[in-house]
Amino acid sequence: MLEFINLPNGQLPPVAPYSHAVRAGDFLFVTGQLAENPGTGEVEKGSIEEQTERVMANLKLVLSHANTGFEKVVMSRIFVTDFRYYEIVNRIYASHFTAGRYPGRTTVGVTALAGFGDVEIDLIVYCGE
Repeated sequence: MLEFINLPNGQLPPVAPYSHAVRAGDFLFVTGQLAENPGTGEVEKGSIEEQTERVMANLKLVLSHANTGFEKVVMSRIFVTDFRYYEIVNRIYASHFTAGRYPGRTTVGVTALAGFGDVEIDLIVYCGE
């Protein structure tokens, strides 16, 4: 059974036709998050630190709404527009997980992201027992 999940009250208004997450059985697939202002949906083009913190906060909003958290993430994909940001993104990303219990991960360098952000992260979460 599929469950299509969207945040209430206009939080993180989608800028394209997608759900914030889709639950398929015991797995939750979280749409890639950019450094979007959760009230307006506009990408906030700050420093890479500010963008990465906002991305992680947006992911947490979606996870919380789906009644789960970072501790259940089994896979993530990180997209960055410049690999010079790699260490900064890693540091901030890692701070949201328990050391030694990091999910599987792929990091991809891209030429551009929606809204001209510099980092986007999506997640696969295990929601079973």
